[in-house]
Amino acid sequence: MKQVLIACEYSGAVRSRLRSMGIDAYSCDILPSEDGSEFHIQGDAIEALNSRKWDAVIAFPPCTHLAVSGARWFAEKRADGRQQRAIEFFMAFANCDAPLVAIENPICIMSSEWRKPDQIIQPWQFGHGETKATCLWLKGLPPLTPTDIVEGREQRIWKMAPGPERAKERSRTFAGIADAMAEQWGSVILSKSN
Repeated sequence: MKQVLIACEYSGAVRSRLRSMGIDAYSCDILPSEDGSEFHIQGDAIEALNSRKWDAVIAFPPCTHLAVSGARWFAEKRADGRQQRAIEFFMAFANCDAPLVAIENPICIMSSEWRKPDQIIQPWQFGHGETKATCLWLKGLPPLTPTDIVEGREQRIWKMAPGPERAKERSRTFAGIADAMAEQWGSVILSKSN
């Protein structure tokens, strides 16, 4: 059975969809899984990455110190090492030996620190009338094909008010995007021979 790591995912959105396809997918995050799944590894994603040979890795590394939306704090984050640690964390997924890899992040410095993304998607291409430019860096996986282009271009995520759940909600994967990742990439994962 194909083994897939969904790194930095607490919601189980992508993991649960891949498992429904017969893929042995595990989510991993420092937070507990929202759905209480036994297929969630609560802990360090790099340790999980290095714990076995994965057939595929889909990673959602934190963007706090990478996203250009926070550029005004970059000097401080470079000075205290936070940005460099975030780059190294991101690159651990980019350099992993899994044959199929997808890394998701917003518009961020990785376009200049590493390389341009293979694709930039928007929620409105997958059934959600919102904007949130999302970059995908891919190895062995195809770009996602939009599944449901809808009207509406609300900036709900960008306008989200401060609060204790803000970071979690801003990082949540849209259901339509999770569906597309599972359906489109899951079929590629299943088709690859060992």
